[in-house]
Amino acid sequence: MKKEKENKSKKTKKKIIALESSRKANKITIENHKNAAVHHEEAAKCHLEAAKHYEEGNHEKAAYYSVLAHGHHTIAGEFLNDDAKHHAQSLKQINYHK
Repeated sequence: MKKEKENKSKKTKKKIIALESSRKANKITIENHKNAAVHHEEAAKCHLEAAKHYEEGNHEKAAYYSVLAHGHHTIAGEFLNDDAKHHAQSLKQINYHK
């Protein structure tokens, strides 16, 4: 009887830890997606600016904005890669196998 209570107590503690970990991971995921979105928006603005300069024949400014857009895409990708790592760690912690 005592061992059953101890086992239930251990299981409950594991569930609490998993829940806290899940909440923390969820906050990280939300922040990663918000940060990625900001950089995607900035990249879109830079692409539009580059297109405008190409249309006007100002290729130096267009190239500058193209590189800037690429940089924002890269930063957004880093946030999404970080998010994927957090998802992988979460799955590893709960021993997810299919």
